[in-house]
Amino acid sequence: MVADKGKKSKVSDRIVEEDSDHIDGELVLSIEKLQELQDELEKVNEEASDKVLELEQKYNEIRSPVYIKRNEIIKSIPDFWLTAFLSHPALCDLLSEEDQKIFKYLGSLEVEDFKDVKSGYSITFNFNQNPYFEDTKLMKTFMFFDEGTTKITGTAIKWKEGMVTGTSNGVNHDKKGNKRPFAEESFFAWFSETQQKDTADGLHDEVADIIKEDLWPNPLKYFNNADEEESDGDEDDDMERGDDEDEEQEDEEEDGNEEDS
Repeated sequence: MVADKGKKSKVSDRIVEEDSDHIDGELVLSIEKLQELQDELEKVNEEASDKVLELEQKYNEIRSPVYIKRNEIIKSIPDFWLTAFLSHPALCDLLSEEDQKIFKYLGSLEVEDFKDVKSGYSITFNFNQNPYFEDTKLMKTFMFFDEGTTKITGTAIKWKEGMVTGTSNGVNHDKKGNKRPFAEESFFAWFSETQQKDTADGLHDEVADIIKEDLWPNPLKYFNNADEEESDGDEDDDMERGDDEDEEQEDEEEDGNEEDS
């Protein structure tokens, strides 16, 4: 009887092992099939991304003449870009009082994707002749590489000699060179922030992102915000004046009633 029990135990163990091997085999097979489907999805996603880029490039060409016409009209509106910046909830804090004076000479702003959209873009500030710097064009360029890094280049601003005050940080101009130190609160320090960044580490240029993705597509939205804020302020003032007049009228009526009594 003891021998029979030992045989049954060995048989049951062998059955469990066979079942386990069978389950493991099915699991491996399922994972392999799942991986094949996932690889197939990746190929579809890559094709979709390529098609999206092709469409983006196509419509960038269509948008280009419209942007040119828009810039021509914007040039006829005084302080358009200054107003749009100051009305933007994020960009408004980047302009110091001295920066705002310089922005009055800003004639146009341009954001341009490279022909190969995924390889990068540039942001260009076109200035009229001004007493602050020699440049009429300040540019910042972002080049994306397959390994996940971004190369950033910016214009080295040639500040005019003698600009001791009326510049972004009030620091004396360095006569030995064209580069001038910046205060942290100056927007123009942004052009000198050109260190290479690794997108895998989550590093990106927030100012560039905001200008490219939010301000540039529809700057009129933020320019109009300034008018709406002013009109809202006027309405509030009118309401306050109306309330004051109502209170004065009520006081006069109460005084009249007291005199009658």
